[in-house]
Amino acid sequence: MDPLHLQLPATSANLGPGFDAVGLAMALYLTIDATEGQQFQIEATGRNPDLVADLDRNLILETYRDLAPEAPPLHLKVHNEIPLGMGCGSSAAALLAGVQLGNHFGALGLTAQQILEEACMREGHPDNVAACFHGGMTVSAMHGRKVTAATFGDRLDWRLLLAMPATSLATEKARALLPATYSRADAVANIQATALLVAAFAQNRAELLRTATADHIHQPFRAEACSLLPALLPLAGSLGIYCVTLSGAGPSVLLITDPAAPLEPIRTAIAGAACGNVFEVVETSIAAASLRHA
Repeated sequence: MDPLHLQLPATSANLGPGFDAVGLAMALYLTIDATEGQQFQIEATGRNPDLVADLDRNLILETYRDLAPEAPPLHLKVHNEIPLGMGCGSSAAALLAGVQLGNHFGALGLTAQQILEEACMREGHPDNVAACFHGGMTVSAMHGRKVTAATFGDRLDWRLLLAMPATSLATEKARALLPATYSRADAVANIQATALLVAAFAQNRAELLRTATADHIHQPFRAEACSLLPALLPLAGSLGIYCVTLSGAGPSVLLITDPAAPLEPIRTAIAGAACGNVFEVVETSIAAASLRHA
């Protein structure tokens, strides 16, 4: 079987109001070069190499074995730029990688749409997976196994900044913080904001982003567990910062900024707002269409 090369981007889901429906691909990549081997082996570089190379608790290999149990062992060379447990879509990238590897080395013959839907079923919601698969800003809906998605905005030059605390947050814990029901007013506010959010990306309307990222569904309830969010939200609208949102379920915070705005004052403002909390700021950009293989 021919080798397989994959490059899958990090993603930031929700972008405020687009809960479980909106995702943004970021130019931080999980890159895999896969060949058949005598036994499973992973050589990992980049972020969290020990976790990425773990053969026993590895979502890529679990997905591969489950999807294609008769497929051969693999030798993987993995370079990871995606922060783990930080709301940056690491599980979506791993699931898509596992499905694509299983399809290739198991000769399953899945179409691109079937690969997307298989990964979404395993993730349970489409936002991160669809953005990872398509790139750009992707909106998606899932009905049973069927996933419908549209993507745009991958040519926008907006600067992305990820502010990441030292401690990760499990998605299950973040989801447990949410209420079971919402008021009509909150639902309507999020529908309105999400419509503006789509327009902002589709029409390159950065001036809409501050209003378009207002959320009533998940961010207020996750703020206590994601302390960088309430600290950094007041920065939106200043220093060329278009908007501030939780990245996925957190705890990372995504800032979308004017690419022409000086970066150092923004970094200084983030540090001041964080009030001494340990954090890392990563600069990146919107990733283009992304599911690559050879």
